[in-house]
Amino acid sequence: MPIDEILRAQIETYLSRLDGLILRGRELRETLAADPASASVIADTRAWQEDCGITVNQLSGGSKAHWLARSFSEAFLMRSASGHAVEGAAPTEIVQRLVDVLERAVASLTGMDDGLDHSTAFSEALPARRFDFVHNPELRPIVERAYTESRRALEQHDYDMALLTACGVLEAVVTDALECKGLSALVAAGAPAGKIADWSFETRLAVAERAGLIRSGCARLPAVARAYRDLTVSNGERGLKAKVSDRDARMAGQVLRVVMRDLDPGR
Repeated sequence: MPIDEILRAQIETYLSRLDGLILRGRELRETLAADPASASVIADTRAWQEDCGITVNQLSGGSKAHWLARSFSEAFLMRSASGHAVEGAAPTEIVQRLVDVLERAVASLTGMDDGLDHSTAFSEALPARRFDFVHNPELRPIVERAYTESRRALEQHDYDMALLTACGVLEAVVTDALECKGLSALVAAGAPAGKIADWSFETRLAVAERAGLIRSGCARLPAVARAYRDLTVSNGERGLKAKVSDRDARMAGQVLRVVMRDLDPGR
């Protein structure tokens, strides 16, 4: 498929996602205005804000300096008359500001706002750039597809698949970094004897941290993610032995993104 068709298809995917987030945001704003103290509404708002952040991060290519990422961060601030940031804005105001940011993203992707470089904004978010740090070129398209599938599963509330796929990508990119480092260097850093392929998931993460390849972000992995290899049913059919929650799946995805930044600090 030509690159322009791929780009157009991905833009359509993002536009659909943005439209859904905008609709949810407007509904939340009305619900918050009617019952601002509701614990369930507050939880739904936080989950929506996190989903907004994920999409903004993808569209801005993971760069906090990008105009879209800056606009997202600034939506949470209240400014004094002098322009300095002070205490946070009211929840309904934050929701409206985030909706405005999402609408600007839509305008950028559709080219309706000539003041925004929508082609650059989106090209920075293409998945191919996300895994340039992977040393094995044959592995890159595999983890790219898996990463996209994990994000799609999370959006569809398929938490078991989201977690399994995110952990699979995490193990793959960490293993790639370990293999590039070399077994002799890893043993000098306290790695166990034997082939890397024989190490457990936990061992690979621990050795990568001791060798300085990644930092301590994996400490946040939930227990169900650490045991992801053992979760699938024995006959290989789709299913899990343990229940995966929304929080578990989202945390696994967050840890994966942290590790990706560790392995590619320039992104």
